[in-house]
Amino acid sequence: MANQPAPSFVQATRAVAVGSLLGLILLGLAWELWLAPTGSRFLAFKVLPLVIPLAGLLKHRLYTYRWVSLLVWLYFTEGIVRATGLPGGVALGVGEWLAWGQVLLCSALFTACALHVRWRLKHKATEASA
Repeated sequence: MANQPAPSFVQATRAVAVGSLLGLILLGLAWELWLAPTGSRFLAFKVLPLVIPLAGLLKHRLYTYRWVSLLVWLYFTEGIVRATGLPGGVALGVGEWLAWGQVLLCSALFTACALHVRWRLKHKATEASA
């Protein structure tokens, strides 16, 4: 299967995973530096762990998809805490919208990674038995 093109499902999950990861990186930088700065630009460094797996996702490394699906829960938790814990009235402020965007991107990244790993392992097992 190494010489065969990846099925469309694998390509789609890869595209969603890479897109979500890039979205999280850009959102994290924009949030802390321009859109709703917290006063500490140092918090922009929180996106550095997200840059590390980018090469692995682009190279189709199954192990990277596995551990990214665990790493993303840290950012999901941060998004939930910021979305529900920031002071504000009934209307959502910029920070809350950004936090819910982070939660959405994390959910998409986790789902894409989980489906990608599941599909590849399933078809690896069927190829081995054939």
